[in-house]
Amino acid sequence: MSQAIRFRPQVELAGKVAVDVQNVRYPHYGRYLEEFSPGQVFVHPRGFTFLRAQMEAFARTYMQCNPLYLNDQYARACGFSGLVASPQMVFNVVLSLGVQNDSEKAMANLGYYDAQYLRPVYEMDTIRSLTKVVDRKERGPGKPGIVTIRTLGINQNGEVVLQYQRKIMVAGQGERPPTTPLPAPVDGRMPAFPWVEDGAVVLPDFPARLPLGLTGPGSFFEDFSVGEIIVHANGRTITDEHLALTYAVGNTHPLHFDRVFSSGLSGKMSGDPIVYGGLAFAWLEGLASRDVSDNSVWELGFTEGYHTQPSIAGDTVAVLSRVLAKEEAPGTLADRFGIVSFQLVGVKNVSAAAALARHGGDLFVKENDKKDLGKDKIDEKIFEIERRLLIRKRS
Repeated sequence: MSQAIRFRPQVELAGKVAVDVQNVRYPHYGRYLEEFSPGQVFVHPRGFTFLRAQMEAFARTYMQCNPLYLNDQYARACGFSGLVASPQMVFNVVLSLGVQNDSEKAMANLGYYDAQYLRPVYEMDTIRSLTKVVDRKERGPGKPGIVTIRTLGINQNGEVVLQYQRKIMVAGQGERPPTTPLPAPVDGRMPAFPWVEDGAVVLPDFPARLPLGLTGPGSFFEDFSVGEIIVHANGRTITDEHLALTYAVGNTHPLHFDRVFSSGLSGKMSGDPIVYGGLAFAWLEGLASRDVSDNSVWELGFTEGYHTQPSIAGDTVAVLSRVLAKEEAPGTLADRFGIVSFQLVGVKNVSAAAALARHGGDLFVKENDKKDLGKDKIDEKIFEIERRLLIRKRS
């Protein structure tokens, strides 16, 4: 029921209230290193309702070619309840909802691990995000530490749709004031954190015959061979659009949209706002989609992912994929589907073909391992990750 309430008329007050510059608050968000404690659970604010227009716009902005994210009739013919939100969109939203608590003070995102997509997200699903602190490592006075966190995306029915782990580099508080405190735990207990151990993926009952003719001809399970390298043809130049696109997924770290903040930093991060890494990941994945994921019916997840160099507006990104493994899908799915594992490698300001010609196999060596191997890091390389896809068989 609704009710009609009459409020007093508004009148101008500013000139009648004395200004008190001693009575000032400076709210700020994120956490300093000492403010992370293993076992803490952050219930992130807001949540995000997935609207159809946003879902379609995300898929087109990041050049994703899988018709599950673009064609409602195709998605329904594959057994889904309607258009499916791109897993990249789900990941970007779930991560961004947590930035206010997790990483708005972070100096760097150090890696993504064990990301699992456990069920589809559809139009009008509302996703909220929670994070649990797993570990905090201090590296000595004056040095930033490393915090390991787990994050969940949960739908309006309380079901986990995505879970992953990541590591962030965080500075100590020093002489700075503390950040916005967490709400006090109810009854002295942290909120529930339903991380799924060894969880099953909830997928539709796929029909006996899947639609043909709306996907590319060269990305079925049979088309991939272990060890092959796929050089994806197109690059994508990023413009200042990334500022608005960071807002669109709800990321609140000022490094990605506040030039006053970013130019006040020291080192390689100083200057123009840095492209939010989730957007770079999405563009790279989209550039690969015609050749790799066009016939995928599910993104199982990804792990060991690192942003090895930042990107800014004006950079052109390109991507290569390497086939790491192939296996049959479990149970009765094996008749129609297989699982392919890929290594995705992103580069900037050079074509994928030129990067391969210049660096060869070193492109696919983890940048974090280069020092121990006596190899130089590659300045053009911006991203590396391993991903697994459930892909249709041609037969």
